[in-house]
Amino acid sequence: MPPCYTTAVSRAVILAAGNGDRFQGPASRSKLLAPVAGTPLLLRTLTSVRLAGLTHVHLILGFDADRVRTVAMAGAPEGLTLGFCVNENWQQENGVSVLAARDELDGQSFALLMGDHLFESQTLRDLLTSPRFQGETLLAIDRQPATPEMAAEATKVRLSGAHVTAIGKTLDPYDAFDTGLFICHSSIFDALDQSRADGDTTLSGGIARLAAKRLVRGVDVGHARWFDIDTVDDLAAAERLLRPAWGL
Repeated sequence: MPPCYTTAVSRAVILAAGNGDRFQGPASRSKLLAPVAGTPLLLRTLTSVRLAGLTHVHLILGFDADRVRTVAMAGAPEGLTLGFCVNENWQQENGVSVLAARDELDGQSFALLMGDHLFESQTLRDLLTSPRFQGETLLAIDRQPATPEMAAEATKVRLSGAHVTAIGKTLDPYDAFDTGLFICHSSIFDALDQSRADGDTTLSGGIARLAAKRLVRGVDVGHARWFDIDTVDDLAAAERLLRPAWGL
């Protein structure tokens, strides 16, 4: 086993290209612009990234790109530098959006986040400070019990010790939930290319290929609060539960 090490990660890729077709907001508007306690969901994500200590974000745009870019530039927290990549094929699965950032990372490891996930900054900070082995990708996982409704919608992982061995929404049995927070080694891009060549354009397809090489390790963050915002009801529930943490 190669020596364990932690290198500083300063950059994040945030996926913000999808149209959120299950979210019952204006049909022409990205759900990432929906307000959460008065602040757009996207800006909540950007603020959590900055509070976790990251300084650069590459935002992947697609659907409603102009408005998403405008809101991000106007409301990004101080000290956070924004860059933008456009995924012209945003109707495809999220692995294609990750590939849109490849040229911007120059072989560096990076945090990868879903723009429609709400999370506390400490969760990302914990992941950023977790030790990694050479070539390894980390995935924040949640082992806590969940309602049948949440379990049905969530991406799940199967584990061997701490290593992820399988990932997918329909996985059964499973050991934990995928929270959508990653620290990715640059090998994710070749894995996503291979997955796309085989007809699978999901991020999970690329992660599964790395997992087959024992290059994906789960980091349990089940003590934290995080929310995958697919619907208006998800947004309302997350806001109710996170208000105390925000001091609102």
